[in-house]
Amino acid sequence: MSGYANASLCRRDGRMDGLGPRIKQLRLQAGLSKAALARRVGVSDVTISYWESGTIKQIGHARLVALTSALDCSIRQLLDDDSLNALAVDAPAKPQGLLALRSRVCAPWESAAGNDELDVELSTAQLLTRDCFLVTPAEGETFDFLYEGDLAAVHPSERFQQDGLYLIEREGRLQIQYLERLTSGRIRVSGEQLQSVSVENMRTPPFRVVGYLRARWSRQ
Repeated sequence: MSGYANASLCRRDGRMDGLGPRIKQLRLQAGLSKAALARRVGVSDVTISYWESGTIKQIGHARLVALTSALDCSIRQLLDDDSLNALAVDAPAKPQGLLALRSRVCAPWESAAGNDELDVELSTAQLLTRDCFLVTPAEGETFDFLYEGDLAAVHPSERFQQDGLYLIEREGRLQIQYLERLTSGRIRVSGEQLQSVSVENMRTPPFRVVGYLRARWSRQ
């Protein structure tokens, strides 16, 4: 994300107080080992240890986004208010409009008719949306990993980039699924229910990738 994608976040005194313990707490709540979290984020398990102990005190923006996805948490659960303010320094002056997401139509940014922006001010949501669209389920709609009142920053993409949550189109319906590359080169597709897991050929998957979820915010 231009402007601050590679910037590190730290407090004015150079520290990110409490970030390490929060990462550890959320990792344990998610039932992940350091090695498992490291694989999801794309770092070594030693790096996870350094983050949790505070040996490494500055974490790049891209890694923070990967942590929120891997730990299934919001950016606010990771960062304190000072760090959030530091991240917001380069945010655009005017937030993008909030788009309603519907399962039976194409992604709202792919159709001018679907771009019914909701009139809302979301200063927190500016943090991760420089090149994303903010979406929320339309009235009466629910998605795996995204419920009524939740927000998501979706970066339009037509291909798998890294393990994480993706907006995909399958059989004419939009879905949010977790995509994970396996050592075999195939891709595991999973929803929130165990019975919805499938393993697909990465070259000819039975779905179309529409976007990558960079961040989510829960109404809770």
